[in-house]
Amino acid sequence: MDKQQIYAYLNENNIWYEAMEHAAVYNMQQVAQLTLPHPNAEAKNLFVRDDKKRNYYMLTVCGDKRVNLKSFRKAHNTRPLTFASSQDLEELLQLTPGAVTPLGLLNDASHRVQLFLDADFLSDEGLIGVHPNDNTASIWLKTTDLIAILRAHASCVQVVQF
Repeated sequence: MDKQQIYAYLNENNIWYEAMEHAAVYNMQQVAQLTLPHPNAEAKNLFVRDDKKRNYYMLTVCGDKRVNLKSFRKAHNTRPLTFASSQDLEELLQLTPGAVTPLGLLNDASHRVQLFLDADFLSDEGLIGVHPNDNTASIWLKTTDLIAILRAHASCVQVVQF
């Protein structure tokens, strides 16, 4: 799914969202330069793989958090982790660097990528801000809706504390 297909999917399924078009952003520093309607709901997404390239994970955390891959590995009993390549990103999720988003799992036909979602997105407003498979826009939707969308697609979603 590309950006327009994501919007169409959300509209067809009557899922509330708020969208904002903006210049392409490639990291959280660039996102911080934008004037966003829900800055506390911004997600940081890390696409990682194990050292054998057998398991792929998307770690989605609140934008101001840092992720310690060694601690994550211990907590979730994985093999050593490293960032996945842009080739892996394109092959598995049809995404480009800078556009990493949990909605990319809708392009994962083989369900190889597991999502680990920060439980803090379920508190406060319960919103999460992600790209709609394109880094020239951001959308905010209810975290529970995002989880339901991905699970309906048969994606593995685990809500955890980071």
